[in-house]
Amino acid sequence: MKTIALIGQPNVGKSSLFNLIVKQKVAIVSDVSGTTRDIRKKTIKIVDKEVMLIDTGGIASSKKSKMTDSSNYEIFSQVSDKSLDMASSCDIVLFIVDGKKPLDENDRKLFFKLQKTVEDIVLVVNKIDNDKEYEKVWQFYKFGIDEFKIFAISVAHNRGTKKLFAWLYDRLPLTMSESFLSYDDDISLEDDIENIQQSQIKENHLKVAIIGKVNVGKSSILNAITGVQRSIVSSIAGTTIDPVDEMITYKEKKITFVDTAGLRRRGKIDGIERYALFRTNDMLSQANLCLIVIDASAPISDQDEKIAGLVDKFALGVIIVLNKWDEKLESWSKLVEEVRFRFKFLYYAPIVAVSAKSGRNIEKLKDSLIEIYDNFYRRYPTSKVNDTINKAVRRHSLPSPAGNMLKIYYSTQYKVAPPTFAVVMNKPNMLHFSYKRYLINFLRSSLKFDGSPIHIIARGKKDNIETDETYEPVYETI
Repeated sequence: MKTIALIGQPNVGKSSLFNLIVKQKVAIVSDVSGTTRDIRKKTIKIVDKEVMLIDTGGIASSKKSKMTDSSNYEIFSQVSDKSLDMASSCDIVLFIVDGKKPLDENDRKLFFKLQKTVEDIVLVVNKIDNDKEYEKVWQFYKFGIDEFKIFAISVAHNRGTKKLFAWLYDRLPLTMSESFLSYDDDISLEDDIENIQQSQIKENHLKVAIIGKVNVGKSSILNAITGVQRSIVSSIAGTTIDPVDEMITYKEKKITFVDTAGLRRRGKIDGIERYALFRTNDMLSQANLCLIVIDASAPISDQDEKIAGLVDKFALGVIIVLNKWDEKLESWSKLVEEVRFRFKFLYYAPIVAVSAKSGRNIEKLKDSLIEIYDNFYRRYPTSKVNDTINKAVRRHSLPSPAGNMLKIYYSTQYKVAPPTFAVVMNKPNMLHFSYKRYLINFLRSSLKFDGSPIHIIARGKKDNIETDETYEPVYETI
């Protein structure tokens, strides 16, 4: 598959063009220089040809750039290096410059450097919003590039993009099912992108969100699991802003990890971090598993508990990951006891201690993910569910609210991800949440559902079992 990288200085419109091409607001866009820090990848189709589109972080024009002050230089130097490495390895590079500013000599030198390593590189002059501003494009011919490889566009006004997309389409290889469609303004990429997303929802594909407070080591864990320096890592809190995704294959299963931005208290969220918070919720809604990362070297805080509550909100399979652990058995016992006390509603979640720096227990973490994924999609036959629920009722009989006799006719599992059970009974509205909680605990102790939430829905004989019902989180307790 061909790869296309968007590269350039901060605030030239790389992320805006990325969003325009994929027809989704995937990358965070703001006026703040250096908003994009990590590499974003998206598999899309341009008409009928598949391609990997890559959005890179901004490259500082010089070490004395205003955006790279002493406190942030650690981050932005990594961003620049990673962006250049990625661009050099891609098949096509769209080198983007700001058409409203004078030509930058550093841009020209970098362009010449990339020409030596990249098969196809073009110059995209962005922010050319009208015909009068088009007169400024002439100065960029000093890059010494052919006329047909300079594209004057305006992402904000979707101006001049048709010519650029047509050029990209011609550079992409034919597919086996090539229909030889020509590019046209009436052809939308939305349907193609939707088809790609749907094709990703298949068996043996784990979608794992990594969440936690700032600076607990989420990006380091992603790098340790994938074996590549996928995320920018620094000692500065809030380094990750855009969610960073990377896919690996492990034990014949595809695992897509998403490293989300660290979550602060609402009162401390400022600037572009607000976008990061919204994007984190979007990523959680698309995930099926979650790693809650906690800094084992620091006390557990109320914010850790609030973040863990998102797992219940989105009903995900979960592992509690204790990073930065020092391997002291006595401390370990006390820490596990505290975690179980603070996260009572996640009592079913396994706890795995890891060290992202040394790689300790990373393989164990991946094995646990596979196990929980299987539990999350586990389905039991109705006969097995009936037997289990009947045993639960015999052990602890149904309540009789206000003298009403409740009776369960039969039970069945009608949904996975998360496992959801219907108990069909005579008076479903009278089944108290505490008895539902008891049934959930009994199912968990009798069947294999480690790391996965369980839902129970009460239904009448004439009700449609699969009718959606608003789920109110029930804190499962032993």
